[in-house]
Amino acid sequence: MKKQIRIYIYIIGLILIDQLSKVWALSALRGTEGIAVIPNVFELSYLENRGAAFGILQDHQIFFVLITVAAAVILTWIYRRIPQPKKYIPLRISYALIMAGAFGNLIDRVFRGYVVDFFYFKWIDFPVFNVADIYVTVTMILLLILILFFYKEEDLDFLNRKGKHGRDNRN
Repeated sequence: MKKQIRIYIYIIGLILIDQLSKVWALSALRGTEGIAVIPNVFELSYLENRGAAFGILQDHQIFFVLITVAAAVILTWIYRRIPQPKKYIPLRISYALIMAGAFGNLIDRVFRGYVVDFFYFKWIDFPVFNVADIYVTVTMILLLILILFFYKEEDLDFLNRKGKHGRDNRN
């Protein structure tokens, strides 16, 4: 039980980091030209994102809220099925990161009506993003590496209702 509580404390901590960074961006960057950290390469530049990545689906906040809640339910169902051995710690970390990213941006959508973005790689004209987006991106890269190079197919049998030997895998 302590491990389950610990993961939610980590998630809350990650969300706080994201939200504090956005409060800083609102107070320090909104209404300014931004801050050139590395001129013509990387800037801190305030943006109100009312859509998804690359500016798609602008002003569809209810859609994003519903998708986030549905994803959270599915991810929590998966998390609760992850076995306890240490080799599954990377999956637990992935869960914490993706939940923190999803809820960090959800908080913005619900309370502001937009997501605060402020990291901008000007050199490659990459879309402006935030700490929550970093959590989600790192999670996706980590999961790809884990699935392709670390876990074997039978290591992921816990995702099925019944495992390899027909046993119920629920905890």
